[in-house]
Amino acid sequence: MHKFKIGQLVELEPNMLQLLAPGGYEIRHLVPSSDRDPADPCYRIKSAAEKYERVAPESRLTLSASFFS
Repeated sequence: MHKFKIGQLVELEPNMLQLLAPGGYEIRHLVPSSDRDPADPCYRIKSAAEKYERVAPESRLTLSASFFS
């Protein structure tokens, strides 16, 4: 079950192998759990600073502080 909803703003936790755009990402699509690990559902996310979407697991996402602004 997905924790975040389409349209919410989230922060993506960086890792050493991936460059990230600054700022938050918008949840664009929920990836069906049958396609991924159901214990760590995935999302398609997009930054306004990038032309493409990314796929990220829920374990690397947190609700953006800008959500509350």
